[in-house]
Amino acid sequence: MPYTILMIAPTSFFADYGCHVRIWEELKALQSLGHRLVLTTYHNGDDMPGMDIRRSWDVPWVKRAMVGSSRHKLYLDGALSWRSLRVALALRPDLIHAHLHEGALIGAVLKRMLRVPLVFDYQGSLTSEMIDHGFLTPTSPLYRPIAALERQINRHADAVMTSTHNAAALLRRQQAVADQRLHTVIDSVNTARFRPPDNPTAWAAQRRQLLAQLGIPENRRIVVYLGLLAPYQGTNLLLEAAQRLLPRLPDLHFLVMGYPDPAGYRAYAASLGIGDRVTLPGRIFYKDAHSYLALGDVAVAPKMSLTEGSGKISNYMAMGLPVVTFDTPVSREILADAGMYAHLGSADDLADKLALVLQDPALASRLRSAGRTRAVTEFSWERAAHQIETIYAQVLADTQLRQHGGARTRRSDTVTG
Repeated sequence: MPYTILMIAPTSFFADYGCHVRIWEELKALQSLGHRLVLTTYHNGDDMPGMDIRRSWDVPWVKRAMVGSSRHKLYLDGALSWRSLRVALALRPDLIHAHLHEGALIGAVLKRMLRVPLVFDYQGSLTSEMIDHGFLTPTSPLYRPIAALERQINRHADAVMTSTHNAAALLRRQQAVADQRLHTVIDSVNTARFRPPDNPTAWAAQRRQLLAQLGIPENRRIVVYLGLLAPYQGTNLLLEAAQRLLPRLPDLHFLVMGYPDPAGYRAYAASLGIGDRVTLPGRIFYKDAHSYLALGDVAVAPKMSLTEGSGKISNYMAMGLPVVTFDTPVSREILADAGMYAHLGSADDLADKLALVLQDPALASRLRSAGRTRAVTEFSWERAAHQIETIYAQVLADTQLRQHGGARTRRSDTVTG
């Protein structure tokens, strides 16, 4: 049965990074199953084809994409709340699908007003994200109130849908969400688009064009990274690992793609003496991401966060790239034995593990094959959409049961009185 769904995304959708990719791919996959989705989001961001996007009021002094925690979000979320309310009253959705804790807080209010269930797409801890972004510390006076608010938001959802089993396990250990309301839908990948090039002649010509555009010599082997640039993403450690590795492998080049502040990281690479061997082109459009990733011989995922997902790893695997990553529960969950793991936070070990893959063709080939196979069999968005559809059906059935049971109880009380 097709549903009408209000999806709430308190972010500058679309902006070519992991959280937005999950929203975009989920929405497309659910639409392909016949469901109607309307997305409310901030005033800024790119429109995407085939999506019904309703944006909040324009804020002329905020044009750049909002990434992570920011004081601007206080009034941006207020504007989004009003837009979501107006859309919800007109749409009368069957259910609300909210991303991020701010979206789930807005959704919790609308849930009570409309008497429809709320599915919370949980992509990491609110307080942990604020700490990762330097917006909060565990000793801050705001830490306890925000942590308490996070717990309340988690409890208001009819279903909490995590992007990793690791996140679900953390919520269970914290007793933050009742087990029957907890579900996992892994960050997935469009395996038809993210795949190794299948036409060597055409790819050779495109590769030369892309390398020329980026200013990278054709005879270089390339380590690729695509994602946000930030200390908690491991960007600083990646450049420090490059500084250690490049003297050992003179034909190597690092292509570090993403934003914000690529100029700042170019300056940091120059300060490390590796500016001519590291290219930071800035934002890469998601529609072009597979072509740029195909330039790589090895992909790297040095994310430091222990609570957030890491959707870039699924994309790397689908491309048939050997993946080197820091050893975190999320990385292990996604890659299993299809990856190479460095000690968390060690630039030295990250450099050593990259060197191991680059210098061992048999190992690289095994990782390529295992990663691609795992991506196709375990992490397709088609599979994920059916999982989400099942969650929708469950929360709708539970809500109807509660409402009908409540109605019978009230009628019985009236007669008895």
